[in-house]
Amino acid sequence: DGEVHINELKNGNTEMFWNPTSEVRRQRLKRHIVLFEEQTDFESERLWQHVTSAINKGDQHKATQEKFVLEEEQRNAARERRENGTEWKPLLFRHDAMTNEWRYKYEDLRPWDPLNDIAQFEKNGILQTMERHLTTRMSNHKTTCINNQITRHKRSAKDCRRRKTSDQPSNHSQNTESSCSTPESVQELSDDDGKYLGFGSLCAQCGKEMNHLKEIHSAVLSLQRAQQDIHR
Repeated sequence: DGEVHINELKNGNTEMFWNPTSEVRRQRLKRHIVLFEEQTDFESERLWQHVTSAINKGDQHKATQEKFVLEEEQRNAARERRENGTEWKPLLFRHDAMTNEWRYKYEDLRPWDPLNDIAQFEKNGILQTMERHLTTRMSNHKTTCINNQITRHKRSAKDCRRRKTSDQPSNHSQNTESSCSTPESVQELSDDDGKYLGFGSLCAQCGKEMNHLKEIHSAVLSLQRAQQDIHR
C-alpha cells in the first residue's frame, strides 16, 4: 500500500510506477503474527533471528556465518537420521513424485464460493475454510427434489394426454383423467418452497432438516456480522 518507483540507473531518472489511492490503503489487510516468545524453535522468525539481526545491522560477514551454522545443523540432523534409519515425516508438506516437488498437504485450489464459504483461517499451520455445509447440501437437495417433482409432473401430464387420446371406453378415460391431476402434496417445508411450482412442497427429508437449518441460520448471520466488523 505504498509508493513504488522505477529508478533508471543509466540516466538517473525516477518514474512513478505505483501510487495507491486512499481507498486502496484503507483496504490493507491487517497482519497477524505469532508472538516471538510463543514461537517454536523451528519457526522462521525464531530460527533465523541471528541472521536477520546481522542483516539489519549491515554485517554481511556475521549473517553468512550464522547462516552456515544453521545449515550445518540441518546437515548433521539429516546425517543422524540416515545412520539411525529414521524416516523424516514432514508435518505440513508431502513430496509429489510426479513433479519431484514438495506440496502443502492441505492446499485448497478450488475457487472461493461466496454462497458456501464464510471465512478462511489458519490453525496450527493448517489453512481451513469455514463453510455452510448444511446450507449447501440443503440447497442441492432441494434443487434435486424440485427437478424430480417437475419430471414426475411432466411425465404424469404426458401420460394423461396419451390416455385421453386412446381408444379406451369413456368411463375408463374419466377415471384416468381424475387420477392424473396434480401429484399429491407432502408435508410443506415453508410457505415459499414448492408452491410456486404448482404442486406440493419438497420431500419429507427437506422438512426434517429445515428445522435444523433454521437453528443454525442465526449463528451464520452472527458470523457474517463478525466478518463485516473485521473487514471494517
